[in-house]
Amino acid sequence: MNLREFGQRFEARFGDRPRIFRAPGRVNLIGEHTDYNDGFVMPAAVGFSTHVGITPRSDGKLLVHSDEFPGNFEFEVHRLPARRTGEWCDYILGVASVLRQRGCLTSGANLFVHGEVPIGAGLSSSAAIEVASALALLSLGNDRLPLSEVAKLCRRAENEFVGAHVGIMDQFVSCVGEAEHAVLLDCRSLEFKFVPIPAHIRLVVCNTMVKHNLAAGAYNQRRAECEEGVRDFARWNPAVHALRDVSVELLEKHAKDLPPIIAKRCMHVVHENQRTLEAARSLSAGDLGCVGKLMRDSHLSLRDLYEVSCRELDVMVEAAADLTGFIGGRMTGGGFGGCTINLVREENAEEFAAKIAERYRNATGIVPQTYLCSAEDGAREVTLS
Repeated sequence: MNLREFGQRFEARFGDRPRIFRAPGRVNLIGEHTDYNDGFVMPAAVGFSTHVGITPRSDGKLLVHSDEFPGNFEFEVHRLPARRTGEWCDYILGVASVLRQRGCLTSGANLFVHGEVPIGAGLSSSAAIEVASALALLSLGNDRLPLSEVAKLCRRAENEFVGAHVGIMDQFVSCVGEAEHAVLLDCRSLEFKFVPIPAHIRLVVCNTMVKHNLAAGAYNQRRAECEEGVRDFARWNPAVHALRDVSVELLEKHAKDLPPIIAKRCMHVVHENQRTLEAARSLSAGDLGCVGKLMRDSHLSLRDLYEVSCRELDVMVEAAADLTGFIGGRMTGGGFGGCTINLVREENAEEFAAKIAERYRNATGIVPQTYLCSAEDGAREVTLS
């Protein structure tokens, strides 16, 4: 749907010409399961976006509609639900609730949502709808929040209202992404810098089309195991408040003193932080061979130490190994299914996508989806011509 059609559909439903805000999905190049350990990540915003159109209402009602998702929703701004409803509009309601608590939402609005971020593909469709909705609702008044604050309030909405205990990465890169660049983000300080992605490189995302049921429980278990590791390391060094604070030297000195499972989890996080920083330096220097090796090492660590991979992800990673134009790839996201991310030379990207899909289908019997992406700009208002 182009912007003109979006505007026409909005006017057909609500009778007014809207302001329109877009926010992109994201893919994480490297830095997995480091965000909730106060570590480093390196995602990029991608060209799949969610658009939210908005006009104000004088009756204090919040009306939400989408042509992609079922239901027409109506709420009173002064009496928003206290917890999630179980509907897709929860991401918008959560943002509205947080803005209401901050005193940034006092009037009603018509909201029309169109999403292009594939659902369930690990490209963070939830962050895209949160950020686009936040910018739209903030436009009703004179509130101007820094994008880093928008990211934090969107994460709070997903944590507290929706009930998903996510880190800050998804919302942050959706807010601040820049075309042709990845974002190296310090998840503790929220300091970040842009890392250039060479123009001749495409991001090829390969969706395994599976998501194993143990993903949510295992995610919480991994967080608990990391927290146990922090308590152990804090006994040896009181300056340790998160695995981010554990140096390679401290890890090597005390790894044998940890329970074996805890040692494996800590080894992944500590070394993954180092890999992420090294990948940013190598990408900036144009050393793609080093970046590819670091991505491979990241996947092996996620498979063997953090134990969040699965057969389908491993098959997809191995299927890429000797294809023409392939630089590096790994699983991306929480694990136990979902997607891999691959860096591929642009002239080979379409052939790469076709061949890896064929290999994966032959090995698993599952037809995957592949997406050819580039790093794109973050959230902003767009104008109808």
